[in-house]
Amino acid sequence: MAFATMASAQSDKPTIVLVHGAFADASSWNGVVPILEKNGYPVVAVANPLRSVKADGDYVRSLLNTIKTPIVLVGHSYGGMVISQAADGEANVKALVYVAGFAPEAGESAGALDTKFPGALLGPDTLAQPVPLLAGGNDLYVRQDKFHEAFAPDLPEDAARLAAATQRPITDVAFGEPATTSAWKTIPSWFIYGDGDTAIPPQAQAFMAERAHAKGVVVVKGASHVVMISHPDAVAKVIEDAATAAP
Repeated sequence: MAFATMASAQSDKPTIVLVHGAFADASSWNGVVPILEKNGYPVVAVANPLRSVKADGDYVRSLLNTIKTPIVLVGHSYGGMVISQAADGEANVKALVYVAGFAPEAGESAGALDTKFPGALLGPDTLAQPVPLLAGGNDLYVRQDKFHEAFAPDLPEDAARLAAATQRPITDVAFGEPATTSAWKTIPSWFIYGDGDTAIPPQAQAFMAERAHAKGVVVVKGASHVVMISHPDAVAKVIEDAATAAP
């Protein structure tokens, strides 16, 4: 990805690589990107394939390998599974930022972490009829009539309706596949999430942040799972904190 290398070469600041989660796409970072760029950071928002933890991690790693400057790797939701996988062994990744994201131990899946504590509204009652894939497995979507409540209750209704209609599916394989590495064990990490998250229980996120010995933890009062959309300033601030504090 030549554009990533070119963007990085124009700044003495680390490149920020943003990895979106399930039921979303790279446009979920649209509020965060302009803030980071205004402050001089090169930014790449990855199109996360949402196919499997290993395959998605390999895809992101292939992009990381094109960037020659230090990197701050940021993952939202399931994207946290991906950055934990992709960053392992990558010397130029200097910090990890989990934005309402999963930070798995090796052997843990997103599905297992999401049900470790009560409170998640995403589940069988909020998922639409699975879409069978020719190669096996299924694509999963959130029911559009449940999307606002289960995923983004702090967004205006019109914005949530648009996000529901344009959501990208994730495979059931990806949700159930265990992580094989835990990059947060060797790379400093920061966490930000909302205390109104109805997709990943805040208690689960607090548990993961404490387990990772996070360098910084920000809990945004009233924020939902899509904290980067509803509170882009707060998310950008944590990313910049990680960028300036990382070795």
